[in-house]
This record gives sequence, C-alpha cells and structure tokens, in this order.
Amino acid sequence: MLDHLIKGATLVDGTGAPPRTADVGIRGGRIALVEAPGTVTEAAASSEDASGLVLAPGFVDPHTHYDAQLFWDPYATPSMNHGVTTVAGGNCGFTLAPLHPDRPEDADYTRRMMSKVEGMSLKALEEGVGWGWSSFGDYLAALEGRTAVNAGFMVGHCALRRHVMGPDAVGGQPTPEQLDAMVALLHDAMDAGAWGLSTTQSSTHSDGDGRPVASRHALPAELLALSAAVGQHEGTQLEAIVAGCLDQFADDEIDLLVEMSAAAGRPLNWNVLTIDAAVPERVPRQLVPSERARKAGGRIVALTMPILTPMNMSLGTFCALNLIPGWGDILALPVPERIDRLRDAGVRAEMLRRADSKEAGIFRRLADFGRYVIGDTYSPENEGLSGRVVGDIAAERGLDPFHCLVEICANDRLRTVLWPMPTDNDPATWALRRETWEHEDVLLGGSDAGAHLDRMCGAPYTTRFLGDCLRGRRLVPLERAVKMLTDDPARLFGLRERGRIEEGFHADLVLFDPERIEAGPATLVHDLPGDSPRLDSKAIGIVSVRVNGVETLRDDRVTGAVPGTVLRSGRDTRTVSTK
Repeated sequence: MLDHLIKGATLVDGTGAPPRTADVGIRGGRIALVEAPGTVTEAAASSEDASGLVLAPGFVDPHTHYDAQLFWDPYATPSMNHGVTTVAGGNCGFTLAPLHPDRPEDADYTRRMMSKVEGMSLKALEEGVGWGWSSFGDYLAALEGRTAVNAGFMVGHCALRRHVMGPDAVGGQPTPEQLDAMVALLHDAMDAGAWGLSTTQSSTHSDGDGRPVASRHALPAELLALSAAVGQHEGTQLEAIVAGCLDQFADDEIDLLVEMSAAAGRPLNWNVLTIDAAVPERVPRQLVPSERARKAGGRIVALTMPILTPMNMSLGTFCALNLIPGWGDILALPVPERIDRLRDAGVRAEMLRRADSKEAGIFRRLADFGRYVIGDTYSPENEGLSGRVVGDIAAERGLDPFHCLVEICANDRLRTVLWPMPTDNDPATWALRRETWEHEDVLLGGSDAGAHLDRMCGAPYTTRFLGDCLRGRRLVPLERAVKMLTDDPARLFGLRERGRIEEGFHADLVLFDPERIEAGPATLVHDLPGDSPRLDSKAIGIVSVRVNGVETLRDDRVTGAVPGTVLRSGRDTRTVSTK
C-alpha cells in the first residue's frame, strides 16, 4: 500500500524535461511510482487531487547558515515555507564545532564571532543553543532527529584553527605539529559526516573583538594541506570566500582557489557572483578561476542569486556601511560622538569620497544616498517619512542627500532603518544574468539564510524566482527554473537520490500553485530566543512541502513533523568528479 498518492499534478521533475501530468505515489519516504493519471491501481492510505498544481522536487539551498537556528527552529523558517527541503550549512569558514573540551571559553568566543560576522543574535545564540558538544560528530548527533529539513554541513576552518591553536589562531601560524593536528581534526569531522572544508580569507570577516577571523591568518600551504585531506573522503566538497568574491578576484586569489580545488580533486564553490551590466568586466573576471580549474583538474563554481535581495542599512548598528573604507572607525564610535562626527561637513565629504573610490569595490553601490528609502523611524521629527525616498526629502529641505540622511538618522539617535534601492534592476543587467546562468560553473544560490537576520531575507529567492519566471520577466521556462533550484545543486553536492522526482528517489517534494507562487515582502518579527528580531517573508502559493515523504508544511503552516535527515558525506553524498 502507498502511504500517499498525489493525483493529477503537473509534474516538473527536476531533469529539465517539459511538464507533464502524472500521479506520484509515496511509500516509506521514497517515490514509489510515477505514472500516467488514473492508471495507479495500488491502494493508498491517503491521497489528494493536485489538478492545476505543480509538483516539483524540494528545493536545495546551497549556501545557508542554519547551524544554530535549527536548534530552536527545526523548520528552518522561512526557507522551508518557500519550498526548501535541503540546506547546506557550515559555510564561510564558520561552524559551531568542533569546540575544545578543556576550553569552555571557546564557546563564548564562537558565539560572539558568529554574532559579529554573520549577524546572528547573541541572545539567541546564548539561549537557543545547548553548546554541549565537543567534536563535529557530537554536533551532528545533537541535530539528528530534530529537524524538519535535510541538512548537511561543511566544517569551518576557523573552528579547526581555534580548537588546535587556541587564542593564537588569530594572528598566529601553526607549528608543523599543530598543522598535523588540524588535518587530523578535519579527517575526524569528515569521518563523522562533514561535507568538507569551508574557509574565508575575506577582509570583511572579523571576530567579536574586531580582529580578522582565524582562517584569514592561514597561509596557502595550510589551506592546501587541508584541501588535500578533503580529497581523501568520499562525497566531500570545498567552499571558500576571498576578498575578491565581492567584486573582482586578484591574481593570487585565483591561484589559491584553483590550487585548493586541484589539491582536493573536489568541487569548490564560492559566494556570491554579483552581476551588473554597469560593470561588464566583472563576470568574465570572476569566471577565470572556473576556466583555469578545469585545466588543472579541479572545478570552481560561482553561486549567484536570481533575485534582488533587499538589505537594510543603519548608521546605528553594524551593517555593510561599516565595511566601506574609512567608515568603520566612525560608525564604531559611541552614538553621541558618532552623531557629532557625521554632522561635520568635512567628515561627510571624506566619507563620500572614500565610498565612491575604487578601493570601496562593490560597496560603491551603497553610496547613492538619494536612492535610499526611509524605513522604520522612532521620533516625532521623522513622523511621516517612512516609505519616502531620501532624494525627494533632500530636495524639499535644500540639503545634499547624505546630509539629509544623517539628519533624519540623528533625530532617531541613529536607529532609523534605511533601505537602499537596487542599482542593478535594469533590463541590460537582467539580460546579463540570464546569459550568465547558462555557464556550466554558475549555480543559483547564496541566500545566507540563517544569517544577517535583521538586515536581509534571502531565503525566499526560490518562490520569488519562480513567480518571476511564470508571470514576470520569464527569463527561463519553468522546467529550467526548477532544475536550477533542485537537480543542479543536488548534483554539485553529490546528493544521493535527491533533486529529482524519480522512482526510488527520496520523496522531497513541493506542491505549488503556478498562478500564485511568490514571496511576500520582508517584515520584521521578534520570534528569536530572547525576543530578538529578524526579517521574515511569507510564502505565497506553496500548498504543501514534504521531506522524506512526510508533510512538513501545508498552506504556509508547519505540521510539527521533523522527518529531516542530517546528511552525512559518503553515506548521503557521492564524490563528484572534477574531470
């Protein structure tokens, strides 16, 4: 007997094949049959009529930071609401394990680092996570059986360094014995099921003390030794972030990424490829590592987002504005002193000069302050400004836009929420995106879901992209869009029997209404441990989500079931050839 039968759905199976009508039966967490409508003779414990609805494989998000959130939110919201059934965590060199059992202070260091570098609520990290593990295997065991989604994790380079070197991990170099210990610790993590190694060399990544995170101090020899270890385990990967990921790679960064992938004989993915027709030289430059890696026996894959992900800013709390050269020191001052400095015309002029300089790289996109929209405000002086464009307010007041923005924020003691309007929403850029998506080493993803919780909400990229493909720009047909969200990332990670609707595959499924599928606007909610805030987005048109055959969501309401699996390398992933 079938556990469940979905009848008359428009099947988009993840292979890129044209949609067709089919009945799909589920038994024992797997897809038991895919047959023409009305031809199934086997009885089913339950069934539903899916006429007019699309049935697709569950979406696979290749870049998340749900490492902590899954402990207090087994549903990985809002990702699961938007059809995501499998998440890849442990990215950017940051994981919650391993932790040295003799140094309890390492957990506090890790919490503060994750709060600073990934924008996670420190209160939520303190109150919502048990922190009772030591090894990476202990961490995975703590999650086993308690998640509604499937989740696989890289092991973070920063955690390896901290475990072996202690506080010397920041600023120091390992002895030969310490490097051997780091490699052994990585082997131990992969034996337990870690997907591989993630690392960062990005200049934007600093710890809770404001110092460059541990992996930024690693020399190439260390990275190559760890990469070689990854290649000794089945079904493993590399993920790496360097400074050039934000704009354009330097030659030595390209050399490093190519050498790491070749040393491991494993794919390496990086995040995130920003596409903008105003900077036409960026995409070709960012794909040079992919071209060179294939010649060297490796493979390098660029992740890119298929939507514009809104990210809010503030002069009061840490955000991307702090990363503009010369801005960090000013925005780190106590609020009264910060306001005084920002009101100084000479200071503002220098800040604007630095923001528009070549050294600002991709952050130059943030310097058009006339295109900012005022979000939440907190003072009588700013009443009625929410939703208005700074350039319009500045014209009314006879001020330049940045001066106007500073005065608005000063009225709120710098708590004003600011929303920059995107600069890359033009037809030429969307045409360039569509062209770039066709490259064999470009993959959709990069949501950062689970991180930067009160600043951005990238999780809904799946539903927003599908809505755009069906009723908006229609850049790719539905079957191609679904493949890009399912089978493509599943194949990159070597996921066994996931990413397609095919007999014998795991029944990770999303059922949606093609006339309605979309993502609602990002809104601020206070539902994290400690009543901390985050941005959320409602899913529109998602009828049902199933993970391993069990329904986890119906009409945007979680069912309470937690059928997800901690996906372990080797057991749940196979090695992906780089040849």
